[in-house]
Formats: sequence, structure tokens, C-alpha cells
Amino acid sequence: MAKNTEKKSRFVAFLRAINVGGHVVSMAKLRAQFEALGFEDVETFIASGNVVFSSPSKNAAALEKRIEDRLATALGYEVKTFLRTEAEVAAVAGYRPFTAARRKSAGALCVGFLAQPLDQSAVTALMALRTDNDDFHVNGREIYWICRTGQGASKFSNMLFERMVKARTTFRGMNTMTRLAAKLTDASGAAERGRRS
Repeated sequence: MAKNTEKKSRFVAFLRAINVGGHVVSMAKLRAQFEALGFEDVETFIASGNVVFSSPSKNAAALEKRIEDRLATALGYEVKTFLRTEAEVAAVAGYRPFTAARRKSAGALCVGFLAQPLDQSAVTALMALRTDNDDFHVNGREIYWICRTGQGASKFSNMLFERMVKARTTFRGMNTMTRLAAKLTDASGAAERGRRS
């Protein structure tokens, strides 16, 4: 029998509100839901709703819908899902919208994932939320939020963003993104070395 050598796409699913509002989902249960969809190499990365998996499909929008439908049925509530490829995660982690001095002194630097780029009216609404403490930068399907004091002291939140900008998102700290990108790079390198040996 011929071995299936079809190259699978590696994705990261960033899940919105997986463990908030009284909901508690174990990472083992979350992995099981992804495996039930036929995905392979399923891993969770820290317990904040980040799931790494492989799929023969490259259609991210279709995969997002499948995951959302599965989780809604299994968990009983909506879990908005934002997929990014390995390359996209690396690009997000490496993007530098603010100066080095501002990044160094900031209390928090986060990235928010979007299903599609914001239109001009949404960008205007986001920029209206700027304060002395909070600043934003938009790049494609990501929003970068820098907070001078730290998230706990900020009046900005995911809920405020969604109410004012009329778009769904989920935020992750840039330290998390840097660690995740490094993990994916290491895993890809190991897999490539395995194929060559």
C-alpha cells in the first residue's frame, strides 16, 4: 500500500471565551473535540484556548465553521474560532507596530485576532478608544493593543471593543505569541529533519 505523503496544513485555533463566565473546559476535553473532527497532531498551548492541529484542508474559513459547530454542540455555548497558519503566527509574533522603548515600558502588549480586516468605520471606532494609557494599531486581521499600566488598570476590554467596533475578537499576550511561534518553529524543524533522515 502506498504511503500517504500528502502534506497537511498546520493551524493554530485561537478560541474566544472558552473558559469564562463560569465555563470550565479541560484541555484534554478540548483536544478530544478537535480529534473527533479528524484533525491530527492535536496539542493545546497553555490553558487559554489555543489549539494546534494538522489538517489536509487548507480552507481556514471552512475549518473555523466546523470547529465552531462542533464546540457549540459539545459545550452548549458559542466559541468563536480564529485560525492562523504557522507562518501567520510567526508573522504576528515578529510584527513590531510600536517602538522598542514603548514596548519595553508597557505594562501589557496584546494582539487581537479578527475574522476579516476592519473596514474604515471600524478602524475609526477603535482609534476613538485610544487614551493616555491605551493605544492601538491595525494590521490586516490583527489588532495590536499596547497598555502603559497593564490590563488590570485599563478601561479597555474585549467586551468594550466588540460593543464599540462591532466585530468579534480574542486577545492574546505577545509573550504567549512569541513562545507559541518558537514552539511551532522547533516542531517544524524537527519534522523536517525526520523526513530527511
